[in-house]
Amino acid sequence: MTLGPDFFRPLYAVDPDPWSLASRWYEQRKYALTMASLTRPRYRHVFEPGCSVGVLTEHLAARCDRLLAWDLDPTARAQAGDRVRTWPNVTVHEGQVPADWPVGRFDLVVLSEIGYYLGPDDLGLLVERAHDSLEPGGELVLAHWRHEVPDYPGEADTVHAAFAAHQGLRALAEHLEEDFRLDVLTRTPPAPQSVAAREGLC
Repeated sequence: MTLGPDFFRPLYAVDPDPWSLASRWYEQRKYALTMASLTRPRYRHVFEPGCSVGVLTEHLAARCDRLLAWDLDPTARAQAGDRVRTWPNVTVHEGQVPADWPVGRFDLVVLSEIGYYLGPDDLGLLVERAHDSLEPGGELVLAHWRHEVPDYPGEADTVHAAFAAHQGLRALAEHLEEDFRLDVLTRTPPAPQSVAAREGLC
């Protein structure tokens, strides 16, 4: 990761939840929109790198059979592990992407507030690894803050454009606001299907 442990460690040392993920209404609303954007009621195997303190992780736990959550910071991992301790389907491990990547295939990969920490080379590798780890028809969720942060090497629109440009990924859903953008992509083939089409409504 372009911004690695040395960037995050001081943030968590000052405040165990430096972005107020567990308390701020902005985050609660964004997580609700993220979960509502998922096009399937349940998933078999989910990967969430950069899980931080595990707020979104807990939401995802209720929608899947297995969930692998990673974070590079031990303070964040400890909080995430405590938050999901009653969910036996969730595993929280140390890891940073794109240098590390788990073995296996996923039908959902969630990249929430992580892509703008990467420079161009790392972002390109993240796109490839996320795509390659998806099952055919698997989903990829991207959610990122759109305001400029001088310390970050990337920004939301560039991150989402890099994924959208991949020939093996197609859009299923998108949500754009001044503050953040949210996209759901699917690995093709097969051709993307809307929720209504899957249920024979159109």
